[in-house]
Amino acid sequence: MTARASAKRYARALLDVALAEADASAVERQLARVSGLFTGHADLWAVMTNPAVPAPKKRAVVEAMLPRLEVAPVVAKLLQLLAGRDRLALLPDIVEAYGNRLLDHRRVVRAVVTSAVPLEAERTKALERELAGITGRTVIVSAETDPAIVGGVVARIGSTVYDGSVRRQLEKIRERLAAAGQ
Repeated sequence: MTARASAKRYARALLDVALAEADASAVERQLARVSGLFTGHADLWAVMTNPAVPAPKKRAVVEAMLPRLEVAPVVAKLLQLLAGRDRLALLPDIVEAYGNRLLDHRRVVRAVVTSAVPLEAERTKALERELAGITGRTVIVSAETDPAIVGGVVARIGSTVYDGSVRRQLEKIRERLAAAGQ
């Protein structure tokens, strides 16, 4: 099993427990903070992810840190479990997978909207409403600009792309003209 698949399994289990026993949003914030603490200190991260360091020693380090980390019991248990199984290297992937699962649980999707020029706030809100109507979920839009699309917008939600750009419309016209000319 790949590391990413393992991280998704841990994240799924953590979300199930967090929904039953804790505030799932607080768990997400705490998990991200702890992951940042570990990865932000290169020496600590190197030791905690080094396979030559025995798992019981890693667990002892985590247990010594827990009183100062101020995390929910569910996060503390996860950290102890990961340290005991020598899987702390999965922590950043677990944070990402947990965040994605939490959004999915809340029926929220992220959309990246690309336009030729920066969008005004009210246009961004209108796009959020339109995309919410299409997906049936709440949509969080992050806007990007790319002058190469000439005009219009390209919305990407997961692997689905809604391309309403002038560049794409011109490509379609060119394809039709080329097909008609043959």
